[in-house]
Amino acid sequence: MIEKIRESLLESIEVKRKILEDDEILKKILRAAEIISAALKNNKKLLACGNGGSAADAQHIVAELVVKYSIERKALPALALLQDPSTVTAASNDFGYEHVFERQVEAHGREGDVLLAISTSGKSPNVNLAVKKAKEQGLKVIYLTGKYTPPVADLCDVLINVPSEQTPRIQESHITIGHILVNLVEQTLFKEK
Repeated sequence: MIEKIRESLLESIEVKRKILEDDEILKKILRAAEIISAALKNNKKLLACGNGGSAADAQHIVAELVVKYSIERKALPALALLQDPSTVTAASNDFGYEHVFERQVEAHGREGDVLLAISTSGKSPNVNLAVKKAKEQGLKVIYLTGKYTPPVADLCDVLINVPSEQTPRIQESHITIGHILVNLVEQTLFKEK
């Protein structure tokens, strides 16, 4: 069993090493942080969505923005589009689960806001419909996914593909990227003068 633990850790390290050594991915992470920082600086907000583990990642990143990551500072406006069970279940029941995030982007998204879309496969219909609605409404879109490119890639301002096909390794990298984004946002907006 110890060997299985080592194997999992080594797989995770290898995916992160690939990210570390890929300047294009690093530039995309930096660009995503710049987009989020600019929006928040201009009194706009971040909306985030995903399913399963990606939903947890969306909530985690939003919590880091609203509460704090590494420094004491004012709260930042961010909303995970899965926090309200009544809205999620009503939209799912009345329109179908594929529309659950799209409806909330329509309700909460304003021009200049940012949608952080997370899908390990890039194939989540509800995430992809949210991306389409976000672009219609003038939001910037940052998409975190795995090796495969989503069908809405051309609508994304920043598309970050984690170089893996394994859902656990992709999710581990997504939360690392999420932490980096929040850290860069904090440093940009609240760095000591």
